[in-house]
Amino acid sequence: MNVNPSSLSLARKRYLLSSRRLVAVAVAVAALIMMGFYAVTNPGTLAYSGALSGADWVGYAVCHRITSRSFILNGRQLPLCARCTGIYLGVALVFLIFWLSGRLRWSELPRLPILLAMLGFIGVMGIDGINSYLHFFPNAPHLYTPRNWLRLVTGMGAGLTMGTLVMPALAQTLWQQPVYRAPVGSWSELGGLAAVGGAGVLLVLSNQPVVLYVLAFVSVAGIVLILTAINCILLLVLLRRDAQMSRWRETAVPLTFSLLLTLTQLLTISFIRYTLTGTLAGFPGLN
Repeated sequence: MNVNPSSLSLARKRYLLSSRRLVAVAVAVAALIMMGFYAVTNPGTLAYSGALSGADWVGYAVCHRITSRSFILNGRQLPLCARCTGIYLGVALVFLIFWLSGRLRWSELPRLPILLAMLGFIGVMGIDGINSYLHFFPNAPHLYTPRNWLRLVTGMGAGLTMGTLVMPALAQTLWQQPVYRAPVGSWSELGGLAAVGGAGVLLVLSNQPVVLYVLAFVSVAGIVLILTAINCILLLVLLRRDAQMSRWRETAVPLTFSLLLTLTQLLTISFIRYTLTGTLAGFPGLN
């Protein structure tokens, strides 16, 4: 049986690249776990208050941060409410999965039945969100009593969908020759994505302090990732520089500029909101 040496070389390169990505993820997770263990065992230290306070400012730009609708870490509110934790944790997981599986250049949307199923995740979150909002008004009708675990689950479904829609759009905007395939192309792949999201939900609901500490930062990273991707899409289209790149090194400038723009936007919104309300804990009177 003859084997093409170039095929073996390409397979080896892909294996080495995948291994390096896994090592990078493992190192990052290990560092976060160590930080989390130190933080929750020394709650008065800068590692606990300083790092999470920075995450609070990022979360404050996009989340209501109502205490009763958020998870608590050792008596301290997480940077995002339960629903937003699910949304942006889902986004971060999608970006991570696509990166590890080498699908960052894949530029097609899922086929229609899968796309409709994923959009249904957003619809379910919308229903739960409306029902939850009606509880601010004691006499308003509602379908059921809201629960933080429901907010987390429905947010996770919406986040998985958001990431799956935004990443192909970014690939179309960046690359001269994207891969014309959908990163979620079958029901089994959608099931695998949902299983990863379910595992993320269970980890949050485990209420383990170190795990919550790690996932708090992953969810905040999801905010930065998706807004950076959207800013990059808008900037390249507006500047008519879309679909011109062939290598990752060429994306450094637009992605870096988009990241800086994202951080500026988030911190500006948070500062204005804090100036108006005087608190990072949510809306006055609703905590």
